[in-house]
Amino acid sequence: MAHDHDHDHHHDNDLNPMTARVKALETILVRKGLVDPAAIDAIVDTYENKVGPRNGARVVAKAWTDETYADWLRRDATAAIASLGYTGRQGEHMQAVFNTPETHNLVVCTLCSCYPWSVLGLPPVWYKAPPYRSRVVIDPRGVLAEFGLTLPADKAIRVWDSTAEMRYIVVPERPEGTRGWSEEELAALISRDSMIGTALAGQPA
Repeated sequence: MAHDHDHDHHHDNDLNPMTARVKALETILVRKGLVDPAAIDAIVDTYENKVGPRNGARVVAKAWTDETYADWLRRDATAAIASLGYTGRQGEHMQAVFNTPETHNLVVCTLCSCYPWSVLGLPPVWYKAPPYRSRVVIDPRGVLAEFGLTLPADKAIRVWDSTAEMRYIVVPERPEGTRGWSEEELAALISRDSMIGTALAGQPA
């Protein structure tokens, strides 16, 4: 599917005009004492690691505990995710890809940085970096190993290329030892990276 670059995700370029403007504005506000840098860091952390990824974690946890919802998520992820109150800002469609004992899924956007903000929050810096976007297609197993995830040689790896029209969320395999856990308890095991595919779900303590 062809990419459409006329959307809100910018090319990774240190001289990106919008990035330069944002940084300049932030610098001015900080120097004038109007904005506390610590507050900016806290806001970014909230959207990068708490608010956004927690939405996706709730989607995955529900799929783990509700087979009817999991089937709906497989068939129509856009509607299933929207039913929990999470929708894309530009009407983009979502597809959920489920990890299995035989197959591991991994998400990338090779030409830009399309990303499901509504369920995963802010994209990590490495997701937008050219080395990840190019190498993950050529050597996904090697890239995963660099993230500390070494998969069995007989497990297939499928790479999904996001576009402006279609974004993906990986549903990791449910860890053993979590039978009877609540959705809230399960959601705590699900990280942003596991929903991109560069990590597995956490293990019970």
